[in-house]
Amino acid sequence: MKILFLVQGEGRGHLTQAISLSQILRHAGHEISGVMVGKSIGRIIPSFFHKQIEAPVYEFDAPNIIYNSDGGGMNLKRTLSTLVFNLPQYFKSLRFIHHSVQEIKPDLIISFYETFGGTYNILYRSKIPMICIAHQFLLLHPKFVFPENSRFNRIIINLNSKAASWLATKRLALSFREMESKNEQKITVVPPLLRKEIRSLQTSAGEFFLVYMTHHSLSKQIINWHSEHPEIQLHCFWDNADASDVFKYDETLTFHRINSEKYLQMLASCKALVTTAGFESVCEAMYLGKPVMMVPVPNHFEQECNALDGVISGAGVRCKTFDLSVLLEYLPKHQDQSEKFRKWYQLGEDIFVKEINTVREKPHLTKPIHARMQFPKTIAS
Repeated sequence: MKILFLVQGEGRGHLTQAISLSQILRHAGHEISGVMVGKSIGRIIPSFFHKQIEAPVYEFDAPNIIYNSDGGGMNLKRTLSTLVFNLPQYFKSLRFIHHSVQEIKPDLIISFYETFGGTYNILYRSKIPMICIAHQFLLLHPKFVFPENSRFNRIIINLNSKAASWLATKRLALSFREMESKNEQKITVVPPLLRKEIRSLQTSAGEFFLVYMTHHSLSKQIINWHSEHPEIQLHCFWDNADASDVFKYDETLTFHRINSEKYLQMLASCKALVTTAGFESVCEAMYLGKPVMMVPVPNHFEQECNALDGVISGAGVRCKTFDLSVLLEYLPKHQDQSEKFRKWYQLGEDIFVKEINTVREKPHLTKPIHARMQFPKTIAS
């Protein structure tokens, strides 16, 4: 089958999931004929993705979350205003997606929680089947446990997940642990998609804590804690483009620019991981048997859900701030979940190949809403 990927390019989670699935599908005899990545305007897709995906990559502009510069988490007002301001560019992106689909003529589209996946299906009524893959679809599962007093946020995030997968053939919900599927809701619970490099890593029990943050503004909290606990060695990965590849704050605090290979090597040799509750990072730590302290980005409900689900799955402990004293107190009580997690993960390859091989083309749908629109001949910019 010729397969086209649609990938949300914010953060590294969906990008690494796409790389992992591409490796599985090629091994099963399928062709990845193109990869379309949605990104915020001005953002650069990491070089490791272009290198490892081994397929033509097409970029287009897509909505993204705007963070406060002071480390206060998501800025909802700016996020919404940016969305409205850039609507003309986003419609151009949708036309570009449609033009690319017509050029590539895939047998199947796989969307990694790309915002425009469901919208594309609605506007253009494509007959090409689409499978949507993300941990966020697990939140549609009737047995998913949400944070207390979160009804409004739950409704909002699930509306977004449904919108991202409108008219999809099925939703593959990535999960820390095994759960029953819900076929009536097109939800199939599947193991995580991890980079194959992680399977060859040799683990060791180091003496340092590894920190991964989604935005460099969060480093202020790390520095504040470190000033009171200088005896604890910390290595932190951030996205600060203004800093050097390695910024040594002092003898026991070092910041590293995000580097895929370097991060995994340090994860395998750290004592524990502190992370902003991204699904992918927690999964990698569980695979390697590393305790995790999960710190959801403020005002980021999806990460609050990840942190709670991670605690239920035995990954570690959650905290509202980067108070690493919570991790120090938790470590003696941690029970290693790596054996159980690996057994679940190792089922993944067969499950993904089976789910994708059973896809059938959609029945004929109505004429595209934008049938008379002019399609761009160049990549959206």
